[in-house]
Amino acid sequence: MAEEAGVGRRGERSAEEGPAERGPGAAFHMFVLMEDLLDKLKLLNYEEEALRRHNMRPLSRHYFALPTNPGEQFFMFCALAAWLITKAGRPFEQPQECDDPNAVISNVLSELRSFEEESDNEEDYIDLNVLKAQTYRSDMNETAKQEEILQSTTDAAEWNLEVERVLPQLKVTVRTDNKDWRIHVDQMHQHKDGIDSSLKETRGYLDKLHNEISRTLEKINSREKYINNQLEHLVQEYRSAQALLSEAKEKYQEGSGGVTERSRVLSEITEVLEKVKQETEEKGSSMTDGAPLVKIKQALTKLKQETTQMDIQIGVMEHTLLQSKLKEKSNMTRDMHATMIPEATVGAY
Repeated sequence: MAEEAGVGRRGERSAEEGPAERGPGAAFHMFVLMEDLLDKLKLLNYEEEALRRHNMRPLSRHYFALPTNPGEQFFMFCALAAWLITKAGRPFEQPQECDDPNAVISNVLSELRSFEEESDNEEDYIDLNVLKAQTYRSDMNETAKQEEILQSTTDAAEWNLEVERVLPQLKVTVRTDNKDWRIHVDQMHQHKDGIDSSLKETRGYLDKLHNEISRTLEKINSREKYINNQLEHLVQEYRSAQALLSEAKEKYQEGSGGVTERSRVLSEITEVLEKVKQETEEKGSSMTDGAPLVKIKQALTKLKQETTQMDIQIGVMEHTLLQSKLKEKSNMTRDMHATMIPEATVGAY
């Protein structure tokens, strides 16, 4: 842990000297630090002890080097810091996502300050046996550039003043994630508080409006009763007039129904009468008109003439037939006499 603190102090010193010694590869220095940090976490078996316990995914090689989701990255940092502090032998409460970020950061910084104070006290009482057991580290420290602060020269009062001055600037603003259910719960509580405050304000207006409406309805009911009492006799007259009107309408409907039936019968009788009149007129005109008789007489005269002509033709035909018969008879007689004379002569010889 002292070595890690020394590495942290070297990082702080290099960060202070960064602007003067900044090179082309300084932009990628954070990626190198992130890979170094991830290797150290793997050596501490953080996947089994920290991630699996909180059901979190393993870190990527450049998880903290690139800002992807500040809220998730901040919670991951707090969880790892709490786990490292607990692993170092100090009790530290595991932070939750709903905790105040400033409070969590303050607790982590206070624990780190206590670690620095212990490391400073331990440096004053170095165990030589431990140094002999770690000869390879001492050899590396002899060849490497001495960048560690061997003794702290910072005044505690000045450090506290500097912390108070810088602390407001260390406020972490976590970008809210719309998919986080806690955001929706907070919004629900905010809306509930707003509804409660609005309800308290509007309930007075609604009660006042309800009282005014109730008084107005009571006035309307009393006024209606007064008007009904004053106009009771007129209402009775109106009802009696309505009853008389209903009776008159019923009688009118009955009378109109009889008139309609009688009108239908009258129209049927009128049609029959018109047909009888037409037939009578046709028969009377046929009886008084002499043209048919003249036509009959002319037809009879013509028929008699045709009959006379037929009789004459029949007589001529009978006479012709008689002449032909007589001629045929005379011819037959002559033929018979002609045949009989030769036979007589033959008998004489």
